[in-house]
Amino acid sequence: MRLFPACRAFAATVVCLCALSGARADDQTLSRIAFGSCAKQDEPQPIWDAVVATEPDVFLFIGDNIYGDSEDMQVLKQKWNLLGAQPGYQKLKETCPILATWDDHDYGANDAGLEYPKKHESQQIFLDFFDEPAESPRRKTEGVYDAEHFGPEGERVQIILLDTRYFRSPLTRRDWRPEPGEGDKGPYDRNIEPAATILGEQQWAWLEEKLREPAEVRIIASSIQVIPDGHHWEKWGNFPLERQRLFELIRCTEADGVIFISGDRHSAEISAFDPGVGYELIDVTSSSLNRPSEWHTEPNRHRRGTKYTGENFGLITIDWSEPDPTVRCQVRDIAGEVVLQHRVKRSSLVAD
Repeated sequence: MRLFPACRAFAATVVCLCALSGARADDQTLSRIAFGSCAKQDEPQPIWDAVVATEPDVFLFIGDNIYGDSEDMQVLKQKWNLLGAQPGYQKLKETCPILATWDDHDYGANDAGLEYPKKHESQQIFLDFFDEPAESPRRKTEGVYDAEHFGPEGERVQIILLDTRYFRSPLTRRDWRPEPGEGDKGPYDRNIEPAATILGEQQWAWLEEKLREPAEVRIIASSIQVIPDGHHWEKWGNFPLERQRLFELIRCTEADGVIFISGDRHSAEISAFDPGVGYELIDVTSSSLNRPSEWHTEPNRHRRGTKYTGENFGLITIDWSEPDPTVRCQVRDIAGEVVLQHRVKRSSLVAD
């Protein structure tokens, strides 16, 4: 039996990680949080017009923000510059703050983890592109994980950006010979080694500290899906002990208001279930901003509604004017129309 360190007492050396959090307090109340993933930098990106039209308070870029796929840092920089030159992206930068984490392709290699040899250099290029200050603690820590707080007491939104690449252990491959039409697609099986990790111990300790901070709504960005576990591509379910550790950490820190957002899959869906934390966790998957795929038929027992395979972005709206705020988790198409929605009250994001 694996012992999860989720509820351990912090040692002094762990407590000092708070100085490395990168988090800040911001009095701005967030009511409209847009997000998206998977943007091919050298192809048109017309979806930004629809994103900007929703008047987001912040945009979260949650992975595959470019398709870099190189160990040549000059090539990687050039590909980031192509994204920066996109007229729609420039308009977005003028509209709202942008917060970001990465997935495999903007990290540097397809499905890569801790073994990617240029991760130190790639991190600095990533932070340069998103205008991270030179004195930022994020420049000095390993990995690009980060957290931000917005809004006054009673309307606090915590945004947590996980890094699912820098520390991730190797994937376990399976013998993949699916029968046509079964939807059992993907090359990866579960890695059940006790030492296998997605986040790494330093990031786990940091995440525990962040989840203990007060917030009414917590949006946790994971580049890969957290809740769906029926397919065999990349997901938290490839590391079931880590996935259980995440759920146990939410439970034992009594972290209310958790909503996951994820990307990667080149399709969109909304999933929800209670893994024992006392309320349903929601996972809003939005992908792709400009690289849709029509072939996805992946099983997902936790899916609410259907899948959407066209260009899309995500939007979470919070109506703070209500005594019990309504939270709408949406996927919107290239025209900005709502194609998927899961609506909950803030009170339903609290453990029983």
